[in-house]
Amino acid sequence: MVRITKVHTGGGDTGKTSLLDGKRVGKENLRVGVYGTIDELNSQIGVIRMELNRCGESDFSDEADEKLGIIQQELFDIGGECSCTPGMLPPQMALIGMEQCDRLVAEMDNWLDDLSPLTSFIMPTGSAPVATMHVARTVTRRAERKACEIISIDGEDAIRTEIICYLNRLSDWLFVLGRWFSVKNREVEVLWTPLGKR
Repeated sequence: MVRITKVHTGGGDTGKTSLLDGKRVGKENLRVGVYGTIDELNSQIGVIRMELNRCGESDFSDEADEKLGIIQQELFDIGGECSCTPGMLPPQMALIGMEQCDRLVAEMDNWLDDLSPLTSFIMPTGSAPVATMHVARTVTRRAERKACEIISIDGEDAIRTEIICYLNRLSDWLFVLGRWFSVKNREVEVLWTPLGKR
């Protein structure tokens, strides 16, 4: 278990920070960018959960909140893992695997049973929880791109495939959750109308 006795260490005052393996790098380091974006994403999901709680209790908002709580825990796992190369991870560290990726797909499939097929792209708007889910899915894509950038520079072993898979599926998961919540909340989805038809 992590033990934090003080937050301010002064170790980052010169623009450097320590990775999980103790290596000191600049705060502009790509790996810092990945776990920093994952932290941003986790905070954005916290905002979604706040907005869900403002909507009042319902079975569907409770389900969304519960599943988002699990995602937040897993994002902490992923952020910790991304703070060093896979070969330098502590041997006792539990890692996200394909079972978590497969769970995201199964949850999406359950929600999709309640949804009509799309006839156009959806505008990123809606109630506060849904609009924030759209923001979170785009932050997820940015985290995925940053992780892929590390792989393109440092090679296939720089970040485990399961992490890329999880982030890829999580963005889709947030999109489907937003649609599902809209339907359950009796919201009208705003579809994109191409320029020639507006």
